[in-house]
Amino acid sequence: MPDSVSPRQARPVDHLVLPTASLDLARERLHSLGFTVAPMGRHPFGTANVCTYLSDGTFLESLAIGQRETCERAAIRGNVFVARDQAFRFRNGDEGFSALVMETEDAKGDHAAFVKAGISAGKILNFARAFVTPDGTRDKAAFRLAFAADLRAPDVFFFTCQRVNVPDVDRSVLQRHENGVVAIREIVLSETNPTDFQYLMQEVVNERDVNAHSFGMDIRAANANIAVLTPAGLEAFFGAKAPLGERGLHLQGIVFAVRDLAHVEGLLSGNGVAFEKRGARIVVKPAAGQGAIFAFEA
Repeated sequence: MPDSVSPRQARPVDHLVLPTASLDLARERLHSLGFTVAPMGRHPFGTANVCTYLSDGTFLESLAIGQRETCERAAIRGNVFVARDQAFRFRNGDEGFSALVMETEDAKGDHAAFVKAGISAGKILNFARAFVTPDGTRDKAAFRLAFAADLRAPDVFFFTCQRVNVPDVDRSVLQRHENGVVAIREIVLSETNPTDFQYLMQEVVNERDVNAHSFGMDIRAANANIAVLTPAGLEAFFGAKAPLGERGLHLQGIVFAVRDLAHVEGLLSGNGVAFEKRGARIVVKPAAGQGAIFAFEA
């Protein structure tokens, strides 16, 4: 197994990409779930997003097509981010959960490691975009991305994100959420035989240790658990069904850590959001503007 970093140090989860047909719809749905949502951002390659920032440094990126012609030109020119988004929407529709993103301080080194490991999804992407806080403060954020994927799993991709320029703005107001969410505790994927993708996940997370169990496998990132569950595991833990008869990884859900689970229950009930209590978790099934299972636990 190649050593991209020696000794290995597991990467942290940086953010999660949730395609949506409408940023307005995503904002409305996230507000109903008790999240604070940042103002819209635009990418130079035609996509647009609204982000939900958490106090653990992670965030959700609700992603929409802003300018279709610009997106198509970018994909033709080799922009992996846009090309994979287009492929996901073609196969799955405009709502879903498409990418798991890991934090890095060396995207160029990650790209070289992904190429060596045979999992590179294409060339590095460098870009910058404007950043605006709710009070109107403006700055520019710059990023460098290195991509990984597996041809056996066309509906999910991975990349590491190097924050080349971090906006000098106070995000604390954006990190306070009515539902009391403070962190991402777990990211959930499904696959009939999870260990078929053990090598890929080890390289993406940069962690060799894997806990295999009867419902799948867990691999620990620096700040969250990543679970790849069998269809039986997905149904047992989240009451959800994996795509029938389909092989390949599918991103399914996000488990959030909250301060007070009873408060979440009351908030969801008051906002008319359907949910299910499963053990120590509250589980909300995907809906328009919410492309993944959202689970909350204390």
